Amino acid sequence: MKPLILITNDDGIEARGIEFLAKQVAPLGDVVVVAPDSPRSGQSCALTIAKPLRIFKVKEEANIQYYKVTGTPVDCIKLAINSVVERRPDIILSGINHGSNSGVSTMYSGTLGAAYEGAIIGIPSVGFSLCDHSPEADFTPCSEVVQKVVKFVIENGLPASVCLNVNVPVGIDIKGIKVCKQAMGYWTEEYETKVDPQGEEFYWLTGYFVNTSPKGEETDEELLSQGYITIVPTSCDRTATSAIPFVEKLL
Repeated sequence: MKPLILITNDDGIEARGIEFLAKQVAPLGDVVVVAPDSPRSGQSCALTIAKPLRIFKVKEEANIQYYKVTGTPVDCIKLAINSVVERRPDIILSGINHGSNSGVSTMYSGTLGAAYEGAIIGIPSVGFSLCDHSPEADFTPCSEVVQKVVKFVIENGLPASVCLNVNVPVGIDIKGIKVCKQAMGYWTEEYETKVDPQGEEFYWLTGYFVNTSPKGEETDEELLSQGYITIVPTSCDRTATSAIPFVEKLL
């Protein structure tokens, strides 16, 4: 039996990145795409709990089935496993995202939210992102790493609670692939004040990322800027193990 590959994203069913991903991995197994019916960026691990979800089959070609869901990326994973696929997926893929998901952006990313959901339920999962926000982005630079990573994970699995966050740079010659840690930092000047035609103020999310990792440290942000594809093993277990001895002092 061929491996069953479940794919979602946070850019929506019509995004170029998800179709590219599905076609890249189609030779490796049976592919089912279940994605939001519209963009759901920044949804992290959000669930839809106050309204019903609906799912619609969009199309089927060769060994790829496409569905859209009126919910978040995590909704798509949960609904697919409960109501669409007939057996447990061998791997869950999320992306390819239009734009980077490096550093602490993983905390907000719907792309990584879906990968975390896979890790929670024990299915090896990978999130892919291209550092290009354009709807017409060229995903060709992702081809080699997608096939290499997906083949490896199908054959070897991943450690419990761990998923992979893969980012591919653009506008620079790719030097290779490196496994590394995520950069630490924060977003600043996040909201720009504007005025609508009625004279009322409103706020628009903007800002820029401040990297607080030591300069020269091999983090995803640093390596992406040097032209490397980065792979960060990340986990849905958010226990700060190193802090346990400190917190135990309160006892």
